[in-house]
Amino acid sequence: MAVQGKKLLEAQYGLLTSIAQEAGVSLSTVSKVVHRRRDVGRETRARVEEMLARHGYIRAWEPDAEKPRQIIAVFRDLSGPYTLEVVRGIVDAAGELGVDVLTGTTGRRSIAQWLERCVSLDATGLIIVISMLSEDDQRRIVEQQLPVVLVDPLSAPSSDIPSIGVTNWNGARDAVQHLLGLGHTRIAMVAGRSHSLAGAARLHGYRAALEEAGIAYDPALVRSTDFDYDEALAAVRQLLRADRPPTAVFAASDAQALGVLEGARQAGVRVPDALAVMSFDDTLVAAMASPPLSAVRQPFEDLGREATRVLLQAAGGGPAASPRMELATSLVLRASTAAPAGT
Repeated sequence: MAVQGKKLLEAQYGLLTSIAQEAGVSLSTVSKVVHRRRDVGRETRARVEEMLARHGYIRAWEPDAEKPRQIIAVFRDLSGPYTLEVVRGIVDAAGELGVDVLTGTTGRRSIAQWLERCVSLDATGLIIVISMLSEDDQRRIVEQQLPVVLVDPLSAPSSDIPSIGVTNWNGARDAVQHLLGLGHTRIAMVAGRSHSLAGAARLHGYRAALEEAGIAYDPALVRSTDFDYDEALAAVRQLLRADRPPTAVFAASDAQALGVLEGARQAGVRVPDALAVMSFDDTLVAAMASPPLSAVRQPFEDLGREATRVLLQAAGGGPAASPRMELATSLVLRASTAAPAGT
């Protein structure tokens, strides 16, 4: 099926090249007409549309009355609270639009293979969540006009590929400002990896809040880990063993915050009496933690809805989406944060 899909795509691409030559226009202009972009003159559009019809060109992404539309959502893995929330947001949003969702991971099938799969299944498009796209993958998406939307990409993609995320910098700054407002001045951070756009932005927001409060950044108070429970548990053990341990910890994800809570429990440090803990995500587990986590809330439902909307818009030839869309976060306060002891 993958080979057949690839041959069909190559044949269609070759046909567009021939039509461009016959019409005396660029391949880019023909592509715009195919994707129903509005920035093509009326006469040129009519001439190209006539040639597309005459040569039997098929817009594979357009809905067929007898065939339900399908999109593919690809994740790095399907473990962890963040992934489950994003899956739910995409599935719910797609369901409202009558679109089926096939989910998968990059564990055993690469992004390049998922692009092939998208073509072979005649899927409407692909949503890729927290993944790194190679230059070859990006080039193929752009050159072959494959409808793809990225959610929280690990690195900045080509400006021709739309991506959606949240206001990571602002959210982290708000979280640390809340801890500062409670009276904490020795605030540690269990951060994400520096290669992650979201992780780097959250660390920068943390640093900005400290700088605005006149508190010097102390690298000894920062531990960079994956958005992972076990790594965060090991990191907070180190932080709490320091000669001057922190009175508060800001974790870059709920999974990391759960590791911080467990590390504090094992060390006999009471939360929030001796250690305030603030998280980022506010997935379902945040409210179920002990104590319930104060957190920066990501709008997961809106993330899924916007990713699906932008994908279907691109597949339907609508106006080009903004290269980067950021949805606003909000602060949710629960029992894991309080003023430092003795204040």
